[in-house]
Amino acid sequence: MATEGSPRPAASSPSNPTGTPSFDRSYANRTLVLLATLGALIGYIDIMLLPALPSIAVEYHVSIAQASLLISLYTVCGVAVLPIVGKLGDIYGKRRVLLYVLGIYLAVATTTSFAPTFELVLISRFVQGVGLGVFPLAFSLAREVFPRPQVPRAQGLLSAVQMSGGAAGILGGSLVTSSFGWQANYHLALPCILGLTVIAFLLVRESPYRKPGTHLDYVGASCLGAALTALVLGLSEGATWGWTSLATVGMIGGGLLALLPLSLYESRQKEPVFDLQLLRQRNVLVANMAALLYGAAAFVMFQSITYYLQLPRPIGFGLSVFGTGLTMIPLVVVMLPVALVVGSLIPRYGVKPFLGAGAVIGIAGFLLLSVSASPTEVGGFLTVFALGAGLIGVSRQSLLVLSLSKAEMGLGTSLSSSFFYIGQSLGAPLSGAILTTYVATQSVGGHAVTLPTSGAFEYCFYAAVLVYVLLGLLAMFAREVIGRRARPVDSSLSLPKSHEG
Repeated sequence: MATEGSPRPAASSPSNPTGTPSFDRSYANRTLVLLATLGALIGYIDIMLLPALPSIAVEYHVSIAQASLLISLYTVCGVAVLPIVGKLGDIYGKRRVLLYVLGIYLAVATTTSFAPTFELVLISRFVQGVGLGVFPLAFSLAREVFPRPQVPRAQGLLSAVQMSGGAAGILGGSLVTSSFGWQANYHLALPCILGLTVIAFLLVRESPYRKPGTHLDYVGASCLGAALTALVLGLSEGATWGWTSLATVGMIGGGLLALLPLSLYESRQKEPVFDLQLLRQRNVLVANMAALLYGAAAFVMFQSITYYLQLPRPIGFGLSVFGTGLTMIPLVVVMLPVALVVGSLIPRYGVKPFLGAGAVIGIAGFLLLSVSASPTEVGGFLTVFALGAGLIGVSRQSLLVLSLSKAEMGLGTSLSSSFFYIGQSLGAPLSGAILTTYVATQSVGGHAVTLPTSGAFEYCFYAAVLVYVLLGLLAMFAREVIGRRARPVDSSLSLPKSHEG
């Protein structure tokens, strides 16, 4: 009899006498292309409204701070539902949950584009954050359809499109908004979402790794969602509310404190959503902490570069939003080929060398950005950063999925995605604090205005360097899972050999 969480056996055949799932290369590649396209589109839609915030503020007669909630609340909802989506995928099947997520995403994206009031736009955009659940489900499905030696290439591609899609959102979002209005971003994206949802329904097979008879821990899921919501909302809005305000301290402190009784409650559950046993595994912990640091450093860089390129001279370079997007093209064109190349090398040389090398190259990229003197140099140095980020993205994700059992893949990858977005929420106030601390009065258009100094941007990049130093040190504690120096992962995370592919 199959044990709970084991794959449902495939029918035996002459070519597959054991009944275990066999590798279908054509299906695996088609599925990977579909999942990567979905990931790129979700990443694009995540950021595409950023250049449109001034237009939205004018149209609905709200402040820029209120309009900025369209970005932060999207992430807040995403982080809150990620563990729930991942756990549901483990229980009921990742394909089924993916289709439900895409259906909800399509509905609320449509509402966002036609909303007559700002309040409805805000609510729709908040619920739209459920779309971030596409990433852990995609990581999990890709892990299941590829044999172990090919997993890093697949995971690398999905990791790369997650960030490069966001970078493309700046360029595409600014172009579409300036030409057709911000709603056109959605009008162009909605048919793509619908088409990809239909293709996923027709193409993607259900995961054989399910837990029939298991039920979601609704109490734990609700409490974890509420705690993560409070934590990320406090981090995202601290600069607006004031870091010492009761609202900010209450949100951040309350979210963190709530995790303690939640962990005690979840430790007694058969199928916990906040699984500390999972997080105690060395590689899972290293991968999650790496995701947090990676997200923090990336957002420090992203936010700093955006301001640096657009602020007037002599502080910045006075570029338009579209010019800023063009300068960030290396983030799109570099990470994808790097992911594919590194993914093909990891099975031979292992994960740890590339994780460490990515941190070193990323540090070099940040240091070069700190001395950049022109938009051309910024673009060139972003290439160095993108190379390091590509190495980290591929290796940390491969470390995670190769250390998890396929039966826990949905929850494990969703928790890691939560750490990544929490890292982004930490990076935003870090760069914001630096840029608002080191300021000077400048004359712009005959008016005296207070702007960050050029040194403020240097300090932002130095802060990112320190984050990457921590990431590099963290990589040393990982246990190699593939290649010549691979060591067996912890037994509690391993499946029978016949199920590992």
